[in-house]
Parts: sequence; C-alpha cells; structure tokens
Amino acid sequence: MNPLDGFTVDRASIRSIGEGLQRPECILAEPDGSLWSADARGGVVHIRPDGTQTLITQQAATGFAEAASDEARFTTGTLPNGLAFTASGDLAIANFGTDRLELMTRTGETRVLADTIDGQPIGKVNFVLRDSRNRLWLTISTRVKNWMQAAASRDIADGYVALFDPARGDLRVVAEGFRFTNEIRLDAREEWLYVVETCGPCISRLRVHPDGSLTDREIYGPRDHGAFIDGIAFDAHGNLWGTHVMADRIFAITPERELRILLDDAPPEPSARLLSAFYRGGATPDLMLACAGTIAPWCASITFGGADLGTVYVGSLRGTRIPFFRSPVPGLPMAHWGDRRPGG
Repeated sequence: MNPLDGFTVDRASIRSIGEGLQRPECILAEPDGSLWSADARGGVVHIRPDGTQTLITQQAATGFAEAASDEARFTTGTLPNGLAFTASGDLAIANFGTDRLELMTRTGETRVLADTIDGQPIGKVNFVLRDSRNRLWLTISTRVKNWMQAAASRDIADGYVALFDPARGDLRVVAEGFRFTNEIRLDAREEWLYVVETCGPCISRLRVHPDGSLTDREIYGPRDHGAFIDGIAFDAHGNLWGTHVMADRIFAITPERELRILLDDAPPEPSARLLSAFYRGGATPDLMLACAGTIAPWCASITFGGADLGTVYVGSLRGTRIPFFRSPVPGLPMAHWGDRRPGG
C-alpha cells in the first residue's frame, strides 16, 4: 500500500505563512520549525516557529531593484534561487541573477564559491543540493542569458549538472545535455540523482558513483508531463513529489513510476494556450505570465518540514506567502536534518 492511495490535497486545509515575500522559490525547513526562503530582495527570509520573520540580505550583493515590467522582474537583477545548508550551517545559494554559486552566513556575509567553470561563465545557475559527503550539486538551466528564451524551447539542451567538492575546491561538469535543468534530488541511499528537465518536460535520473560521476541516464516517470516541471522532493515511502510551474499543479511519481496529480490549481484556458504554443515552438513571456493559480502562483518547489516532516510547504515564483498542508506520509530528511545547530 502506498500512503498516497486515495490522497489529494484538500484546498480547505491549506494555510499560509510569511508576509510580503518576494519570489519565495526555494524553502529550507529545520527541525525546530524555522523556515528559510529565497527572496528576490537579495537574500533570504528567516521565518521563525512563532511566525515572526527577518529579511537577511547578502552584504556583498547590490540587492534587488524593482524592474520596470513583470517580464524584466524575472529576468534581471540578483535572484537568490536554490538554497542548501552547508555542514557549518551557512547557506549555499544558487543565484539565478548573478549566475554564480555563493555562500552566505546566517547574518548575511557573502562570498563567491564559483562563478566560472572550465574558464567560462557558469551560465544560468538554478539550484544547489548538499549530499551526505558535504558536496554541493549545482544545476545550470542554460547558457542563454535570457532564460525565458530557453524556457520557451524544447530544442535548447545546453543545461548541465556540476559538482563542487570542498575537498577538491573546484567545480566540475558531471552531466550535460538537459533541456532547462531545474531542481535535483538524491534518493534515500544516494544511489540515483533525479534531474528535472523543465522543457523536457520530464524527469531524468542518473546513477551516482563514489567519485561523483554519473552514468546510466534514463527517464523516470512520464516521458512528457504535458506541463513545465520545476521542483521535486522525495517522501519517506519513495514517492517523488513535484510541481508543474505555470500549470500550478502538485504531483507525485510513485516508486512504480505512476504519475498522480495531488492538487490542480491551473487556470485552464491560459495554461492550454501556453502549452499549445510551447509544443509549436511559439511560447512567449506574455503567455507565461498569463498563467497563474490562486494558491501559489507559478508554484515552484516542495519542502517537507515540521518536527515530523509531515508538513508540505510550497514555494512559488510570484507568491508573497508560503502555502502549507499536511501530508499522509513524512518527507525524506535532507542532508542538513541531522545537523546539530539551532534554527537561528
């Protein structure tokens, strides 16, 4: 029996936390109930268990200036995107705006870990994940500067995955040829790395070897989701949860590779127009921006939190709060879950 059998998210049970957030794309949870959310103002927001919050900006960053248009707001400026806790409790930041991997203390002091690879600019940095060996896995969506161009095409496959090993102190490419690489996750034994190809639109997985090399690439679940995929996260049963961004759906892929839709908040007509244009090669920023649900507009990520890892938090690109609901199965603990340090 799968704990998700017969489960869908009850809209009436959804609550929210946080106020005035800007682009809370990625969320980290700690055992004490603290949440850390990426924020477009150039840092992260720390939401304490009592609901109070503090914006912590990167001291080395220029901050995020409001753009003149909605489209520019999502393609320019400094945009902290993916987050991961290091073993020391600092925040590794995949900065979608500065195109670099950064390290920020919990009080904002920031330094650059990497901004080039093989002597060339990294490209559009998207997400960062820490493993049990304290290595950092980094995704680069595309080398195209305006990511919306790459996000509108199935023909651009220049995304890749890189690995930063503190013991070596370098960043190296370990897999490439992805169609807009987005979030990644490791399974419970860290035997496979799961890679979102937003414009696949599919999820690939690759076998992880001790030296960090990746082989045996294959599609996991549907070959075509019929929707853009953004974030993913495992639960303790082995279900791989995820989000369909701009379609604003939450899904799960069971260990038997069956796709289940757990929540559908898609605006039907705008979503249909966007997908039709995408498959014809004619998706535009205007069509993308017309698609937004009401719960977590442009839902982008899934985070399991709470002391029992039974609360699901939903990150988004255009929301100002973080929706959450209870899951029938706890999440798979992330690498930082066993770190012994206060939530801040």
